[in-house]
Amino acid sequence: MNDTFLKACRGEQTPYTPVWFMRQAGRYLPEYQKVRRKVSFLELCKSPALCTEVTLQPIDIFGFDAAILFSDILIPMEAMNLELEFHEGRGPVFPQPVRSQKAVDALIVPDPEATVPFVMETIRLLRKELQVPLIGFAGAPFTLATYLIEGGSSKVFLNTKKMMFQEPELYHHLLLKITACTSLYLQAQARAGAQALQLFDSWAGILAPCDYEQFALPYVRSIIEDLRAMTDIPLIYFANNGATLVRHTVTLGADVLGFDWRLPIGDAIRQAGEHAVQGNIDPVALFLPKERLEQRIKTMLADAREARGYIFNLGHGILPETPPDQVRIAVNAVHRCSGR
Repeated sequence: MNDTFLKACRGEQTPYTPVWFMRQAGRYLPEYQKVRRKVSFLELCKSPALCTEVTLQPIDIFGFDAAILFSDILIPMEAMNLELEFHEGRGPVFPQPVRSQKAVDALIVPDPEATVPFVMETIRLLRKELQVPLIGFAGAPFTLATYLIEGGSSKVFLNTKKMMFQEPELYHHLLLKITACTSLYLQAQARAGAQALQLFDSWAGILAPCDYEQFALPYVRSIIEDLRAMTDIPLIYFANNGATLVRHTVTLGADVLGFDWRLPIGDAIRQAGEHAVQGNIDPVALFLPKERLEQRIKTMLADAREARGYIFNLGHGILPETPPDQVRIAVNAVHRCSGR
């Protein structure tokens, strides 16, 4: 087992910098597209055999130092008694948004083993195949809430913020249910064999720091506390567009803080203190010519040398248009330039 990623998460010395990419299994890969043509996205997420296949693809092709479970952050939300659809070009849709007390009351806190057993089976299958650590994941409560309240993606999150500001009791009731669901879901992943867990707070950056502190942070902290009580595997928290939130995110209790590209990696490391750090090259930088991409990576590795632990990653998910050869160049450059 190549445990370099786990050592970096724990702040231990590593022989080289480990690397994995958010959304490393997905649409940019022809091998993934071949699988995807056979089934819908939701069907793929619910097939352990196919999820195992697409999770393994980037490991076999590029030699990443960690695998991340192929799934979607909204899978456990569907299990809360919600109808979930995915539309090409539009993304996830909840046809009945959650905007009333009646809608919140109708939500259940599901048993993940009973309602999403395919996720746990995928983890068990992957642990039999992988020679690198497996990362499980979930969406952070605030980010999940935005999808439920808005009914899908949004640019301004008007309905979410209106509920926060005008109906805070309703908002907190909803967040308590989402938090309970997410906590149980991640605990089940740990029991199934996930070797690290990441919380994705994709929309945290839309909040002012004072609102993040009130409407998002307590729920993340609650999940991390629950996980700490039952497992010692590394916990990663990624707040997208979260440069203004670091003074809060360092208090959450995660082992690793992930950063997007808007904050230079050296600044992120200084602010992260005793945390290991993950990130944070702009995904579009993968389109740079080979020499310039390699130089960008060398510079980032040099800037990260003072980190307690460092994991090279993108500042967000890999883009579907990314040429696979560019991914290979990046992974090889991280390994070669950091000492492998």
